[in-house]
Amino acid sequence: MKPLKELPIIRLPFRAVEKVSNGMHSIIKMISNRRKKKFPILRLPFLAIEEIFKTMDPIEIINFSMTSKRAKAVTKNMTFYSKYAIQLCVDKTMGIAINGTDNLVSCLYLMTSDKQKLEKTVEDERDGFIFRKVFKYSKDPVDEWKQLCKYVLEIFNRQAIDVLSVFIDVSVDHNVGIIDFLKTNVKSVNDCNVYQWEDENDVDEHAAYLLENITVANELNFHLHIKNDNFDGKIPKNLRELFIKHAEWIEYEKLLEIDSVQVIIGTHRISNKEWNSFFKKWMTMETHLNLELLAFDFKLIEEFKELVLYDIPHEVVDERVKRTLITYRDEKTEINGGVDIRRIDGKTATFIAHSNSVLMSVH
Repeated sequence: MKPLKELPIIRLPFRAVEKVSNGMHSIIKMISNRRKKKFPILRLPFLAIEEIFKTMDPIEIINFSMTSKRAKAVTKNMTFYSKYAIQLCVDKTMGIAINGTDNLVSCLYLMTSDKQKLEKTVEDERDGFIFRKVFKYSKDPVDEWKQLCKYVLEIFNRQAIDVLSVFIDVSVDHNVGIIDFLKTNVKSVNDCNVYQWEDENDVDEHAAYLLENITVANELNFHLHIKNDNFDGKIPKNLRELFIKHAEWIEYEKLLEIDSVQVIIGTHRISNKEWNSFFKKWMTMETHLNLELLAFDFKLIEEFKELVLYDIPHEVVDERVKRTLITYRDEKTEINGGVDIRRIDGKTATFIAHSNSVLMSVH
């Protein structure tokens, strides 16, 4: 094939010559615009546009999408957004965090009614990781947060979010409205973290409303001080991990209803007799068939053997025996000895002492 400079263009058919001419004209015009600090991105082929978008951080993508209807339409057609992580935070400042595909730039929008925090962008760089905070002053930060949430979900083509963190005693007057908004606009939450700033605040009603209306797909971290021992919170099903720090409201029947691969509960009111019954049901495959890890408050393993496993066949494993077991949130640790019980299908559960708790690791 001849080099491009030797191609006999004038011998081509008229329509081909016309296309070449138009193409050269477009290229010359784009170069000219670039010299004027204007570059018609939307005239590029889609794959080229997508590569440009991949170099943008989430704030730049959002700002670009707001420049015109066409820019918004093109932005919504990007195919790589599934790699983005979106986090929502309900706190003293309402937050929306978006982590980019390369994990090098994280962007956080913060809505605040504090007049001292005028609209500004603060950038922090640590170990090559850039963290940008965009403060947006608003007389009604909750409403503006809702509107931006809807826009972000639309732009990034998301029906689910990765993380929801709620401090439930901060916006008490807005809790129901915020939960209703999330129920309407967010199909599911992968990881949900629920906190409160002041332990003495009664958050039972709104906590129950959140559990009833938010679909949690993977992990629930529940750090609330529930006041009512008969609190009837709806624990999500098919979880990967359930963490309840203050579990005084978890009684025996509620324990049997839990459906999670990993269960970590702090202070509780389950009796030794009920724990005995629970482990018997586990051994006969009547409950918690998918359980891999269970941790619960119980100070001494010797007392556990005496008070809980008294009539359950178990084996005290020699301390010289080393095994690698799941000990915390998918982390595996080499442990010595332990106490084993076996399920009727051959699965083994090993009990070990772990930070003022008894830990049951299934293998």
